Amino acid sequence: MFSYYLNLALRSLKRNVVLTMLMIAAIGVGIGASMTTLTIFRAMAADPIPNKSRQLFAVQIDNWGPSKSGVQTPDDKLQQQVSYTDAMGLMNAHAALRQTVMYSTGFALSPPNPNLRPFQVPARATYMDFFPMFEVPFRFGTPWTREDDEGRAPVAVISRELNDKVFGGANSVGKTLNLDKHDYRVVGVLDRWQPVPKFYDLNNNQYGEIEQAFIPFTRAIENQMTTWGNNNCSRDAVAPGWEGHLHSECVWFQFWAELPTAADAERYRYVLNNYAAEQQRLGRFHWAAHTRLRDVREWLADQHVVTDEARILVLVSFSFLLVCLLNAMGLMLAKIMGRAGDIGVRRALGANRRAIFGQCLIEAGVIGFAGGLVGLALTAAGLLGLRALLSEQTTRLTHLGFWEVGITVGTAVIATTLAGLYPTWRAAHIQPAWQLKAQ
Repeated sequence: MFSYYLNLALRSLKRNVVLTMLMIAAIGVGIGASMTTLTIFRAMAADPIPNKSRQLFAVQIDNWGPSKSGVQTPDDKLQQQVSYTDAMGLMNAHAALRQTVMYSTGFALSPPNPNLRPFQVPARATYMDFFPMFEVPFRFGTPWTREDDEGRAPVAVISRELNDKVFGGANSVGKTLNLDKHDYRVVGVLDRWQPVPKFYDLNNNQYGEIEQAFIPFTRAIENQMTTWGNNNCSRDAVAPGWEGHLHSECVWFQFWAELPTAADAERYRYVLNNYAAEQQRLGRFHWAAHTRLRDVREWLADQHVVTDEARILVLVSFSFLLVCLLNAMGLMLAKIMGRAGDIGVRRALGANRRAIFGQCLIEAGVIGFAGGLVGLALTAAGLLGLRALLSEQTTRLTHLGFWEVGITVGTAVIATTLAGLYPTWRAAHIQPAWQLKAQ
């Protein structure tokens, strides 16, 4: 029966090609506009580490005190990063299952292949806990050890892209890389890993690629490797030299703790508040202890990763889709009313309302499917255009995957079918006697 109704629907659509194309175009344009914005919104709002987003916590400590106005409330926005003094104080507390402090830095890499010129390599200085905490996959090797952290060992984990570029994709574990004229032994090569957004450091290219090399934090500090990311300082004067900068109130480190249970998180909050209170007693802070502990989802919300403008744009685009659906519904109604005579004859020959309703509803579904395909093409074109307009780090937001394809076509079919309910209902209630008399 479905194939019979489908055949009738296709014949009906062929009778008035212009009207059919107008309906498909209306649906396609609305779907294309709404799905383009929705695709970007979903990429921005996606959970970058769903398995552990409730177990990983970003740490914030107020080491600057009240604003210039002298007003400080519990809702004051804290610094996104922490100082070296606070980072080391919390690392030495060992209050979490896993914990790491990190910062963005970089090297000049001199490749072993003489045919390759030296080039800049963005890097991340961190602790070995970084890799199991953030579920970083490895293609070759493993992270370095805690002994390497403590011993400031010249070891490195490199990205798959860097391994392909320098070592041709071969297993490079045990080989040496010359970074800033220092030799580092490769202990691991990452597999494909690109969290979107790059939640562990939203201060530096939050939608950009991951770093190409990872080295022990202790090694980077010993070699006085400056940050390639944001480095914000308070109003207090900073002593000259590397040590002066380290022990200043400048914030340029990210601190994360893994706390598997709610009880662990509550205990860590207690430790964090006690640490801040101790700094106050020591005379370093002249204000009440002010700290925050936020899991990944809370952190993304606090940092406004999904902007208000993006939310408004999605709302506007779906409002436009609604207008397109109303237009398509009007065209469907006009088309069905133009076939009132044919429908009346079918009713007179024995077709019941259910049969008419089914045929017209399938016809609306066919229009929705065709509109969905047109909308999919327009969505792909829209995302391609945005790639040319947006910055390089945000191009990952314009990826059209299988889920997006399914959502686009499914939304078109469902929306068009719903829009066709009223015209279909009108068709099912056409009185055959009136139509035969008019004929």
